[in-house]
Amino acid sequence: MQKIAPCLWFDHQAEEAAIFYVSIFNNSRILKIARYGKAGAEVAGRPEGSVMTVTFQLEGQDFMALNGGPVFTFSPAISLMVDCPTQEELDRLWERLTEGGTVEQCGWLRDKYGVSWQIVPTIMDELMSDPDPEKTNRVMQALLQMKKIDIKGLKQAYEGL
Repeated sequence: MQKIAPCLWFDHQAEEAAIFYVSIFNNSRILKIARYGKAGAEVAGRPEGSVMTVTFQLEGQDFMALNGGPVFTFSPAISLMVDCPTQEELDRLWERLTEGGTVEQCGWLRDKYGVSWQIVPTIMDELMSDPDPEKTNRVMQALLQMKKIDIKGLKQAYEGL
């Protein structure tokens, strides 16, 4: 496992969520599943032998999913940002991750487990960091009108079209 990896706290859907995420992203897999033993099950209030953690990779990035109970829930204060070089990839990921979830503004969404994602085009940084404030303002105005990001629309705004 890499030195720093996100741990996602689920009520009881850790394995289901990990399988869902692995089905969406390339270069992704379940690495291991740990189950609650007697001592852990008693403390966590979980059945002995039930899934405790799932370690998995998405695009080669390590994650852990924990079945920790309903004590904590997800918040948009932390999101998983996905860099998409093409509109096709952006559209595909948006479609899959919004299944049963909710769409938000500017490329943000919450999946069916409550995890927040930002599905953004690779070119976004270039468009938003241009030294010309008129260009970046037009891009921001266009972005604020979008839920799923449209790369062509952002480029047109950048060019003033």
